[in-house]
Amino acid sequence: MSRVVVTGRVPDAAIEKLRAEHEVDAWPGPESIGREELLRRVAGADAIVALLTERVDGELLDAAGAQLKVVANVAVGYDNIDVAACRARGVVATNTPGVLTEATADIAFGLLLMATRRLGEGERLIRAGQAWKWGMFFLLGSGLQGKTLGVVGMGGIGQATARRAKAFGMDVVYQSRSEIHPDVAAELGARRVELDELLAVSDVVSLHCPYGPATHHLIGAEQLTAMKSSAYLVNTARGPTVDLDALETALRNGTVAGAGLDVLPNEPGDLDHPLLAAWR
Repeated sequence: MSRVVVTGRVPDAAIEKLRAEHEVDAWPGPESIGREELLRRVAGADAIVALLTERVDGELLDAAGAQLKVVANVAVGYDNIDVAACRARGVVATNTPGVLTEATADIAFGLLLMATRRLGEGERLIRAGQAWKWGMFFLLGSGLQGKTLGVVGMGGIGQATARRAKAFGMDVVYQSRSEIHPDVAAELGARRVELDELLAVSDVVSLHCPYGPATHHLIGAEQLTAMKSSAYLVNTARGPTVDLDALETALRNGTVAGAGLDVLPNEPGDLDHPLLAAWR
């Protein structure tokens, strides 16, 4: 019987399936497992089911031992896995593409609406018990009909977000490493452009690109300056694709109108960062 280590909480049904055929050591805590505890638990494992909060590198693979055969990452991405280190040790690394496509697109569009319609601001006002009075321009947001959504990374999630945008009457442009299928492009009315044009014409820029050296701080001061001052940024990709310092400056100076962030660098991020502290 193989020994499987699960590094964080996953649905009970998944654990039950694993236990039907394997010896399973599953981390029970609601918080992330500590590094030292993780290194201790993986010793002798034949397989590791990892969450994206765990760094799978040479140290972890060596702690598991030469019998380790597979690391199964419960995430769409795999930037937490040192793929080269796995390959060098003959360990197969897998991920779970597609399982969060619709959910992430829902979150992206939810953030888009919260930012453009100022829903978050309204909720904070009510929760704080602040007095308010109706006015023509009180918390006046921005409509989406006839506006342009710029999708950076037109994979499954980017396309699902674009479909939601089309339902709201938005035009779609996208930047991606390759053309999407012509039938999908026709369905969405989507036009492929370079990043600089996308930033210039979009009323909302939504990030759905994979994270790596080429996309680290993909959106920084230069890119934010290239956006319309009335435009919004939405990030449901990975936190480090956006330079948080540059974004804080851009929001404070009115370089862009707003932002909706599902992800942060080094989550939960620097909670004392001015961008986060301003909204607590």
